[in-house]
Amino acid sequence: MLVALGSSGLFGQAFGSAGPPVVVALHGWGRSAEDFAAGFGPGSGWQGGPVLAVDLPGFGSSPAPAAPLGSAEMAAVVAEALRTVGAERPVVVGHSLGGRVAVRLAAASPELLGGLVLCGAPLVRRPGPPPPLGYRLARVLRRLGLLGEARLEALRQRYGSEDYRRAQGVMRASLVRLVNEDYRETLEAVAKVPWPIELVWGERDAAAPLWVAEEIRAVVPQARLTVLPGVGHLVPLECPEALPAAVARVLATHPRSS
Repeated sequence: MLVALGSSGLFGQAFGSAGPPVVVALHGWGRSAEDFAAGFGPGSGWQGGPVLAVDLPGFGSSPAPAAPLGSAEMAAVVAEALRTVGAERPVVVGHSLGGRVAVRLAAASPELLGGLVLCGAPLVRRPGPPPPLGYRLARVLRRLGLLGEARLEALRQRYGSEDYRRAQGVMRASLVRLVNEDYRETLEAVAKVPWPIELVWGERDAAAPLWVAEEIRAVVPQARLTVLPGVGHLVPLECPEALPAAVARVLATHPRSS
């Protein structure tokens, strides 16, 4: 069921029984709240209480923001949504982009959460090869006014990632902010939270390889890692039962009533 999340301006999908959500799920870039229907929606077998899957700004039913947002700003909007719906320390599930937002939320407002489940969240980066020389030169020429925007956009379409090519305007600017963020201090703050943390990772995740989860654990040693054999990046769709199982583990070790 589609629901408006009050003054936050966001929308989401409500699954399960009525009432404040026990679980809040945040999707990946280019995805929507519908990704979590397989794990928590009708016919999934989930019986653990109300679930709210949020459409992040600019995705699903939620409108694009007026200005580019990084993960911290998105987390602030989600925090407002949680207060609007009266959420009481839910377990927050974050996939990919949703994991970026979830850790910012956990670090800034740990009192709002009762647990954290991350999957395919690209929170650690390693240096990669620079863009091709021709593309870098074209950007310089554009800044100098010696190259037209249409020509530079053609080069962006040729050399940019699939997500970058598809994004436009404020969402493309948001993506640039997100991929250049650093989460080291945020993870160090998350390492101090008093509730359980689960990492659920696809063995074949190419967007956020398994070494990312292992490096997260090096900073957040209390996090429990579950590796899903043969699964790629889209854990909510490829192995939907894994996320409810992780939530159940969090709730078993840290009940919301405690």
